[in-house]
Amino acid sequence: MKWIAFLPVAVAAVSGVAAFTVHASGYAEKKAAPVFGVTIPLGYRDWRLISVAHEAGNLNDLRAIVGNDSAIAAYREGQFPFPDGTIIARLAWSYVPSEENNKVFGRPQSFVAGPATEWALQFMVKDSKRYASTGGWGYAQFNKDGIPADEAVHKTCFPCHEAVRTRDFVFTRYAP
Repeated sequence: MKWIAFLPVAVAAVSGVAAFTVHASGYAEKKAAPVFGVTIPLGYRDWRLISVAHEAGNLNDLRAIVGNDSAIAAYREGQFPFPDGTIIARLAWSYVPSEENNKVFGRPQSFVAGPATEWALQFMVKDSKRYASTGGWGYAQFNKDGIPADEAVHKTCFPCHEAVRTRDFVFTRYAP
């Protein structure tokens, strides 16, 4: 009789975990970015940290650069060019002062991640055959709702990354 009372709780718990897993690990509906056909990889939010950055100026954001297991192994082993299957992601949030922290410090000095920026997600996917014309990398940019940027935006990715050709077109250095 006890299992009957437990059954609704178990069903609710499993449903909640399943719903959270889809939301936390990516987007249920995959929309491919134009030009390269890259989609948002499921589970990217659980990847390991490569580095963090603050972009000033018009962007004024905080960024976490994360990578799948292939990216992390390549960074740690100094394996360049990166092997096929490597995926590097950039997640961006607005850069905002923390009034709560500043009260503790007694002066304005603390900044934290605020809401996700409009173009919160970027991905680089290494496939030397599929993306041979762009140094072996496919690129994607998505807004905070998982909608890919248009073709014109995606056509600007590789020209920008050509500046770091000697580092396999990757700007971010590993911060162990």
